[in-house]
Amino acid sequence: MKKAFRTFFMLAAAAYLAGCAMTPDTIVQGPTTARPLPPAAHQAPANGAIFQSASYRPMFEDRRARFVGDILTMTISEKTSAAKAAGNSASKSGSVEAGVTALFGAPASLLGRTSAAGSNSSDFSEKGATSSSNNFTGTIGVTVVDVLANGNLVVSGEKQVAFDKGTEFIRVSGIVNPDQIRPGNNILSSQVADARIEYRTNSHVDPVEMMGILTRFFLSVLPL
Repeated sequence: MKKAFRTFFMLAAAAYLAGCAMTPDTIVQGPTTARPLPPAAHQAPANGAIFQSASYRPMFEDRRARFVGDILTMTISEKTSAAKAAGNSASKSGSVEAGVTALFGAPASLLGRTSAAGSNSSDFSEKGATSSSNNFTGTIGVTVVDVLANGNLVVSGEKQVAFDKGTEFIRVSGIVNPDQIRPGNNILSSQVADARIEYRTNSHVDPVEMMGILTRFFLSVLPL
């Protein structure tokens, strides 16, 4: 019985630790990297010419990223803010009064007491306001994972930074127009279409440093 309890506790601890180390979900679509395509195997035409158009590369060719596997540097500079306020109010009031002046020859002194009056009022007021802002800056290398038919580049990238007991994930993806790539193969995040930019982390408070009461109880009764 003790062995079963020990096995159960070890399995539960392993599952818990695995859950803490799990990779957070992502909004980035597709792979985050791609290897360059292998060069097409072809046989040089036997025409005796020195110049071959298939292997020609200009001497002053711009080394701008344009093929699958090429790398760009994306400068992330996202700053947005939004605010919204709304209000609504209403009021309503009413009154009613009734009395009997004649009833089957009853004296007026008696009928003077048969009267009723009432009034009611209601007020309604509602106000609401919401605001949000974010500021995300940084740089990350991205890889061309696909080239569209019109020449636009599908780029994606991921950066992982391990800090203490957690890992930070920075992921981006989107579509880049080659004409907007700046010198040094740099692109601004504001010029990326269908951009997916995220910052996630899997760090949590370490349960060993702040042990709960239930954990203390199991550790005290189980023969570990």
